[in-house]
Amino acid sequence: MNSFGLSSLKARRGIDKKALGRGIGSGCGKTSSYGHKGGKARSGRGAVSWFEGGQMPIFRRLPKRGFVSRKDKSSIAVVNLADLQKLCEAEVISSEKEINVEFLKEIGLIRKTAETVRLLAKGELKVALNITVGYASGAALSAVEAIGGKVQII
Repeated sequence: MNSFGLSSLKARRGIDKKALGRGIGSGCGKTSSYGHKGGKARSGRGAVSWFEGGQMPIFRRLPKRGFVSRKDKSSIAVVNLADLQKLCEAEVISSEKEINVEFLKEIGLIRKTAETVRLLAKGELKVALNITVGYASGAALSAVEAIGGKVQII
């Protein structure tokens, strides 16, 4: 026996509210509860979520704060003294080899897109190295020079 018919109809899956625009008997036919004409009755209706009814928006009422540097910091790679010490222990670098941007790219310590290196004093360095970098912190300079190494800033 075929059980297809109006009596076997079920609500569509996932519906948790009244179906809009399904005829006069549904209670939400014709205008589908959106009223007549106007922006709120049209497709893509309503204003953007941050629209405040024409009053001065909050992002314009509040003052700007802080400073945004125009310099692209993504081209500066950071190298810590601890990173160099690990490479010395793994015998990847030695005290005779000069350490610069190209060499650090070769061994994979910094990314290929980096243009310069900033040397920081995190960790401890026990091997005297000759390092050429773009930037170095004061603590890193003194730590390298204390063990007999040399840092050249270009």
